[in-house]
Amino acid sequence: MATAPTNTTGFVSCLTDHIPPGIVYTQASDSYPSVLEFSIKNLRFVTPATPTPLVIIKATNASHVQAAVLCGVAHGVRVRPRSGGHDYEGLSYRSIDAACPFSVVDLAALRAIRVDVKKKLAWVDSGATLGELYYGIANKSARLGFPAGIGPTVGAGGHFSGGGFGLMMRKHGLAADHVIDAVMVDAEGRLLDRAGMGEDHFWAIRGGGGGSFGIVVSWKLQLVRVPATVTVFTVHRPRNRSASDLLTKWQHVAPALPRDVILRVVVQNQEAQFESLYLGRRTAVVATMARVFPELGVTHEDCIEMSWIESVLYFAFYGTGKPAALLLDRGTKPDRYFKAKSDFVHQPIPRHAWESTWSWFLKDGAGLLILDPYGGQMGRVAPSATPFPHRRALYNVQYYGFWWDNGTEASEKHMGWIRDLHQEMEPYVSKNPRGAYVNYRDLDLGVNDDYCSNGTENGYVKARAWGEPYFKANFERLAAVKAMVDPRDFFRNEQSIPPLR
Repeated sequence: MATAPTNTTGFVSCLTDHIPPGIVYTQASDSYPSVLEFSIKNLRFVTPATPTPLVIIKATNASHVQAAVLCGVAHGVRVRPRSGGHDYEGLSYRSIDAACPFSVVDLAALRAIRVDVKKKLAWVDSGATLGELYYGIANKSARLGFPAGIGPTVGAGGHFSGGGFGLMMRKHGLAADHVIDAVMVDAEGRLLDRAGMGEDHFWAIRGGGGGSFGIVVSWKLQLVRVPATVTVFTVHRPRNRSASDLLTKWQHVAPALPRDVILRVVVQNQEAQFESLYLGRRTAVVATMARVFPELGVTHEDCIEMSWIESVLYFAFYGTGKPAALLLDRGTKPDRYFKAKSDFVHQPIPRHAWESTWSWFLKDGAGLLILDPYGGQMGRVAPSATPFPHRRALYNVQYYGFWWDNGTEASEKHMGWIRDLHQEMEPYVSKNPRGAYVNYRDLDLGVNDDYCSNGTENGYVKARAWGEPYFKANFERLAAVKAMVDPRDFFRNEQSIPPLR
């Protein structure tokens, strides 16, 4: 089945007929630029040449999302959802081809959070940020939390859609593992909960990436217990203080630590920064580190005891004493350019490889590496339980580069560093396929064939180039679900899941 021919005038008329004033912004609207840029996080996509949406629907009610989908289907204009605007390649608000007309349903105003302390449950709208979610939980109970990411301005909708990992994943797994219901608008404009959409569809939205299976407007979460006191530490170990040896051993230690502790690493300049959250008191984590990783030299003085919500602030804002209300700040206009790539490591990288990477951090345009260890609960969940398949990895690597200078030269320098180091690491990371994390979206992996139109018969075959790195064996099932729930491929973008034809 083909979608309707594109009729942009009819689409706008349909929207104004079905949605109240003040919700629909066309490119002619005075406030269109501010509405578009409100949630953009990457200056790479704020340029006159960036193809932008015909219309932005700033939904304040699920019925507005339904109207946008129904009008889009009727008039051949695809709809992309945007919750927090953190898509690494900007696909929630831009296209890479100006010939592809599309619209955006902005969910930022759909941000209600309803916490039931007694049942340890929460309903959170897709437009809420992780910071708002954490604040909302802590405001009701100091003994409940949720295992999701560090970034407080990340939208809940996009984060959960890609799986979502954070500092409690070794204890509790992914954010998506704790989604027990959802309400979404499907490709026919219907409002469906878990029972209405069915288990295959529900499986797909919990890790299959945003923008492929419909627009989720709200998520029901199972919250987790957190102790009254947690412990954090950050220790810096420069290259000339055995950083290569520490990184080499870290690969063996971190994935095997008790589930209550995570020890991640940020590698930048000429040092490794070891960061830890322990769900308990200081004495226990110091003893654990002394037993399994004495070379790191963690002391009692390195460790700080605090509440769980204070630890959220500590990692989000790099320090102590920050007010919890900071978590409610959705951020300002983008202030930097960035590019990222990702890998999964299944066998420890040898010391000589770590030693050789230091020269990369001396180069002009150098970025950083973020190493997040798995193990614990992550390894106890089957790779097919949700679309996120990388449960058995030792750790995830994020290659991240950012810069402030405008222009092609700066962009090529910094993005070249990311791409070249990623290529250099190929012998040491996962293979067949080389894995990648969908929430660190990377268009270098490939894009959908003929993504302006309705796709082609071999669209699935071509999409395996990026789909299998993200989802491994789960990609075929995702494409089969897509064929069931969106056979016309209405929810389509450069890296959406194609239907298995």
